[in-house]
Amino acid sequence: MYTQLTADQVKSLQTSFINKVYAWMCLALTVTGFVALRTASSEALMSMLFGSPIIIMVLFVALLGLVYWISSAIDRMSSNMAIGLFMLYSALNGLILSSLFYVYTTASIASTFFVTAGTFGAMSAFGYFTKKDLTSWGNLLFMALIGLLIALFVSFFWQNTLFDLIISYAGVLIFIGLTAYDTQRIKKMSLEMDVESEEGRKGAIMGALALYLDFINLFIFLLRIFGNRR
Repeated sequence: MYTQLTADQVKSLQTSFINKVYAWMCLALTVTGFVALRTASSEALMSMLFGSPIIIMVLFVALLGLVYWISSAIDRMSSNMAIGLFMLYSALNGLILSSLFYVYTTASIASTFFVTAGTFGAMSAFGYFTKKDLTSWGNLLFMALIGLLIALFVSFFWQNTLFDLIISYAGVLIFIGLTAYDTQRIKKMSLEMDVESEEGRKGAIMGALALYLDFINLFIFLLRIFGNRR
């Protein structure tokens, strides 16, 4: 979109766009964490949510539906609607993740969160500053993600500690790679749209959603490895 820009102008545009992406991602993580903590502290809410498998299934379907809706219809919705749906998704995700406080100790959840933040930050920085084109990672990581989903489905029926551990390490590696790949993709995206336009705001939301999903999944798989169970 932009032509004949100086190096400083390019850097400024990229920095402005990336800042917006991370601001929305951090807000969504805050909403998720707040909802998860509040839900976990209420026995009534926990009993209502996890006392019936139907409610959990409805929540999972709603989460999948929201991601699909945002991703497929982003061009046809306003940026305000995209923001609202993203925040709704992060809140519903908080309801689901509140179950982690019943499975793992609070201390291990907190320590794993900081490990996740450090790992995510390092790989995001790599994706942003590397001169290597990570485009080729996309198809490989997508295929690996499909394989991971199949393995998770199998593990649901076949309870095996070693298999679960292998899945967890594979999940960590996949989302480490996706963090770097998505960051570079977002960096390139910053020069394809006006940061302050409606299109730019929606692009920032899509970038934030991608990084939010990378962070949450990286956190979950690291917790499966390092978390202390109650």
